[in-house]
Amino acid sequence: MAILNADLHCHSTVSDGTLEPEALAARAHANGVELWALTDHDELGGQQRALHAARALGLPYLTGVEISVTFAGLTVHIVGLGIDPDDAQLGDGLARTRSGREQRAREMAEQLAAVGIPGAFEGALKYVGNPELISRTHFARFLVEAGICHDTHDVFRRFLTEGKPGFVAHRWAALGDAVRWIREAGGVAVIAHPARYAHPSPTHEYALFAEFKAHGGQAVEVVSGSHSAAEALRYADLALEFGLAASRGSDFHSPDESHTDLGALPLLEGRLTPVWELLADRIIH
Repeated sequence: MAILNADLHCHSTVSDGTLEPEALAARAHANGVELWALTDHDELGGQQRALHAARALGLPYLTGVEISVTFAGLTVHIVGLGIDPDDAQLGDGLARTRSGREQRAREMAEQLAAVGIPGAFEGALKYVGNPELISRTHFARFLVEAGICHDTHDVFRRFLTEGKPGFVAHRWAALGDAVRWIREAGGVAVIAHPARYAHPSPTHEYALFAEFKAHGGQAVEVVSGSHSAAEALRYADLALEFGLAASRGSDFHSPDESHTDLGALPLLEGRLTPVWELLADRIIH
């Protein structure tokens, strides 16, 4: 199992991806993925569709979600794998986590209007059916469509990040709550793409790993679509230091926007314990 081409982090139209769950399943299968998970942001609405599509293709599947967490003033993401998507406590927790998105989005639009970009809330909403799930990614697509930015990477250089127009902080779930929801729903909690977080100091990152482990977190995304080879090596070392299993995921959102396609990641190092070994009884065939 250690050398599986697993892709355990991606997003559909149910959150901020551009492909339907069924199209993602087909793309993963066509690209040689051997174990797949859909991990939409704070939302489980695509799970049954993804599961049925994967099963029809003979693609082994793990249920998943990516939970937005506030840790010591920083937003981090925790992936839950192998969760029961019908778990009431998890569903309630995700609903509370989503509930602040619409107000935050309206404040983001007000900031953009103040710098001469009107109509951003309505423009972003065209890319998402449910205001509860509106995110920075939807605003980014509007800014590209409107010709204000060349692409979504240009957007985040100029807007929507701390200190730039359109950035509004939001308080998400607490780290301990997110890990508990995942564990009590039968799943394994994973720190997503750890190299992406702008920790104010190495001590801050160490505290994240230590607290995550203390709450019962069991894995970290070592190989990610946003990690360099050097970063993957660093987080392999941290996984071993903290006794965490290793996960692997492209964080694929869109054929036009994502750096790394489904199934195109380097394999995990042999010295690591793959997260799917902890989840063997949760894999759906």
